[in-house]
Amino acid sequence: MKSLSLKEYKEKIALIEKLNKAYYHNDKPLVSDAEYDRIKNDILNFEKKNPKIIDKNSPTKKVGFTPSEKFSKVKHLVPMLSLDNAFTKDDVEDFLKKIRNYLNFEKDYPIELTAEPKIDGISASLIYKNNKIIRGLSRGDGEYGEDITENLLTIKDIPQILQGESIDKEFEIRGEVYIGKKDFEKIKNDFANPRNAAGGSLRQKDSKKTASIPLKFFAHSVGDIDEKKFKTHVNFLNFCKKIGFKINPLTQTFSSIDELIKGYHHIEEIRSSLDYDIDGIVYKVNDLALQKRLGSLSSSPRWAIAHKFSSEKAITVVRKIEIQVGRTGALTPVAKLDPVNVGGVLVSNATLHNQDEIIRKDIRLNDTVIIQRAGDVIPQVVEVIKSKRDKNSKKFIFPEKCLCGRPAVNDFNETSKKLDAVKRCTDTGFNCEFMAREKIKHFVSKEALDIEGFGKKIVEDFWLLNFIRLPQDIFTLDYKKIEKLEGWGELSVNNLKTAIDKSKDISLIKFIYSLGIRHIGLENAKNLSRYFISIKNFLKLCNSDLLMNEINNLNEIDGIGETQIESLVNFFKDKKNNKVVYELSKILNIQDFVEKKIDSFFSGKNIMFTGGFSTMSRSEAKSLAETLGAKILSSVNKKLDYLVIGLTKPTKNKVDKAKELGVKIIEEKEWLKLSRNSRTSFS
Repeated sequence: MKSLSLKEYKEKIALIEKLNKAYYHNDKPLVSDAEYDRIKNDILNFEKKNPKIIDKNSPTKKVGFTPSEKFSKVKHLVPMLSLDNAFTKDDVEDFLKKIRNYLNFEKDYPIELTAEPKIDGISASLIYKNNKIIRGLSRGDGEYGEDITENLLTIKDIPQILQGESIDKEFEIRGEVYIGKKDFEKIKNDFANPRNAAGGSLRQKDSKKTASIPLKFFAHSVGDIDEKKFKTHVNFLNFCKKIGFKINPLTQTFSSIDELIKGYHHIEEIRSSLDYDIDGIVYKVNDLALQKRLGSLSSSPRWAIAHKFSSEKAITVVRKIEIQVGRTGALTPVAKLDPVNVGGVLVSNATLHNQDEIIRKDIRLNDTVIIQRAGDVIPQVVEVIKSKRDKNSKKFIFPEKCLCGRPAVNDFNETSKKLDAVKRCTDTGFNCEFMAREKIKHFVSKEALDIEGFGKKIVEDFWLLNFIRLPQDIFTLDYKKIEKLEGWGELSVNNLKTAIDKSKDISLIKFIYSLGIRHIGLENAKNLSRYFISIKNFLKLCNSDLLMNEINNLNEIDGIGETQIESLVNFFKDKKNNKVVYELSKILNIQDFVEKKIDSFFSGKNIMFTGGFSTMSRSEAKSLAETLGAKILSSVNKKLDYLVIGLTKPTKNKVDKAKELGVKIIEEKEWLKLSRNSRTSFS
């Protein structure tokens, strides 16, 4: 299957935001879990192929949704992350391959995994002290959860006092709240599905109402891993049983991928007979010491993955193919379908990804097609049923121009040495009205300015009314005109004005990200912010006399490569883009980048790695260095403090240049010793 275009990628991320709000905040999922997973999987596949273009709103960067205002917000002791998904045996093998690579293990090194049914319920975190429960939280946004302690205490499966050994310090148990299928039958007229019943019950302000719902709880993980107390995840689960919790009896351990997949198929076969809904199997590295080494990405642990069950398909007819333009100029074809019900959701659109996808599948107007849900209104076309095709049908001709009239081209990919499958408008910013509108949607989004209540629909409405054409227009809106619009009033206008005013205080990271520059996602925005420190320095890119000098200096930033540099040059060579950046800098209060201070030997030091390491991968070494407060550079220069060389094939040119510049060279053994001492000093 072809990868997403950048526009499709952004659309799916916006869709995930919408679905997360419905799922986590309102307990009213808009789509099935299988459909949600397809959307997320498309995003992850895109990011695997385009690791420099990860959007700040990506599900790999965030978890869940902002906690409800009905309950007080409490910070989790340890972030409550979500899981990456696997759909095939190849995905699971890729998961294990990444683990071995990160840990620098041989390709056949055995890794024991636990396999637990993935309950389709509501995640909860329980905190105990002196064996008594003191707090219960929802997942929330992963960092902060809702304090739903009183409601959780109504669940019989959750012990208020732990049995057995005394635990003095705060101890966190995590698990899933659910309602059994048989119990749900008694209350199904009040809720859409069992998960909706569980979520709605936990968010009742009156805990007596929660108590009337027969909720249950399975413990499945510990918040803060103590590999000294528990050697394995199975040890921890057995401990949970000992102190009074229920764990899923179908949990098993496997060391063989074939046995793991066999177990997966067995659970899939019996899932309908279980008294609770499940949508897959969760695999976890059993060794807790390895879990700790593997650590986590922004929103998911490296040591766990959810192997989801299959999705649903349907047959319909393509009536029209429309072209949509994304904020980076990607032209995306979308099929307009005869509406069809797929697993309980009526869909009428399907993504066709790009020109190559249409050619490969030979999709034409009036074709009968098999679709597979991968979004609430944007599923995917799996294949054409050519036996039902009209003999006079003609191939779809992809346009050579953007909807704005400018030429559309396929960029040359330096890595693959081929033309990209995605055709793009040749504009670089706000001159193409279709791109400009999408850029404004990005500008107001949660991970950018986060203007509450200023969603895509309002951007569309205000655009059609000619209220906005550039991001800075948001700050000069005529509120009197808005108040006269249908659906608006004094209160809603005041709320909008308050939200816009509040958004003016913004970090340099979010500001750079909000510009929607191609290939500059949240991570690269952070890298650029770390380099420029202030908006004053960043504005040098708007000066044609300083642009190339500043751009050349960016080569030393780890993560900023030729692709990102070319994108920055193209963006800042455009006068209209520069005008947008400059005017916004005058309107907004853009805060300087502040590096978190860490008391360690490597704190604030610039480090570069070369060669292979015997005890860990280079990725793990970089990750460790960053946790110690170091900055990772991608080239040897006079700013470099340490060049760390592995035992295997360090690059001679880098070593020679480091010696020439007088850069301190550290061998792997010394690096490990210093990093170990540093970790001890601030742990």
